[in-house]
Amino acid sequence: MRVSAVTVAMVCTIGVAVSACGSSSGGQSSGGHRATASTQVGAGIVNVWKGPAADLTRLPLGTARVSLTTAAVGGLYSCDAGNPNGGGAQVAGPWLDEAAGTWDATKKPAVQGSVDWPSAHNEEQENGDTRSFSSNGLPFDATTGVFPIASTDPAYAYDRNPNRIGETTIALALPRTPTPAARPACLGKGLVGYLRNGVVLFASIDEGNRDAVAYEVQDHCDGHPQQSGTYHYHDIPRCVLRSAKGPSTVVGFALDGYPIVVERDQAGTLPTDADLDECHGRTSPIVLEGAVVTTYHYSATSEFPYFIGCYHGVVPTNAVSSFKAASSGLAGPPPGQGPAGGGSPSGQDPPPGQGPPPGQDPPPGQGPPPGQGPPPGQGPPATGPTS
Repeated sequence: MRVSAVTVAMVCTIGVAVSACGSSSGGQSSGGHRATASTQVGAGIVNVWKGPAADLTRLPLGTARVSLTTAAVGGLYSCDAGNPNGGGAQVAGPWLDEAAGTWDATKKPAVQGSVDWPSAHNEEQENGDTRSFSSNGLPFDATTGVFPIASTDPAYAYDRNPNRIGETTIALALPRTPTPAARPACLGKGLVGYLRNGVVLFASIDEGNRDAVAYEVQDHCDGHPQQSGTYHYHDIPRCVLRSAKGPSTVVGFALDGYPIVVERDQAGTLPTDADLDECHGRTSPIVLEGAVVTTYHYSATSEFPYFIGCYHGVVPTNAVSSFKAASSGLAGPPPGQGPAGGGSPSGQDPPPGQGPPPGQDPPPGQGPPPGQGPPPGQGPPATGPTS
């Protein structure tokens, strides 16, 4: 696979799962050396889970676990009630058993194709109490599927995502010493975190508040674009999980600054919801900045909500200084072919006058006060399409 990342006075030479690009000037930068150092430093971490590994053939559907009023173990605290006519998969695939409330991850298809992105840019800097990220939103050291989804792709029968992948200007400034919130805070549907391969993380629900990982059809690395062209994940993707083999690998950060970690026990299995709190995290030793530290962090699982269920910490008002797509990625369905069934094509624009310009979200972390859900049909300020 061709790998190239062009930045100002910098060429990145890092692995997707455990490292991030560093700058040639200013602050402390993270570079490729950390992958080896982290593996060696974390050798003494031993994770023990409460129960067996998740059954990938009978994973719980998360839709019924979305709440507008409170955070709960295995659930997602959403800031709004969702839009049943919003973007998302048009057909419930045969891997879903809605009556039983489960889905089979081993039978879900992936969008076809393998597209390399040699222009991917990804930079991480540590300056004082700030951890800064800069990216053009394209995956570094990873490929994507072909979007829009072709009518000849088997995935098209269930999800007709009509959007093209494009560059998104991303600049984040997150606290290296996060501040715990007095109470868990709800999640918006858009940007909630950042992976160290340069791709943003969206909450694990679609515009209708369904379990996006279960219903929507993503590519072989579990990503897809929304209509402004922003490529994103709704979970910690399988290509990242495969690369994170040790007991503790920090693969990204939530907007409140807390790390997102792939943790494994001695058998190599991930934790389950039973091992984590209502925000899908826990406090335990992890490898962070080349040392073993005991801190709160979010943990990747195969079960909903997959990596975060609410904000454990306070999201700074200046956490997101830039999140803007270069241009609309909407390509539209193939000529003469509209969306199937109810609902709009994945990532369709909202009606005129509703929602901000594509690619923009409300200030991170905003929503109703913790414990207070919005009235039915109402939510926070329009976020724009996110699926």
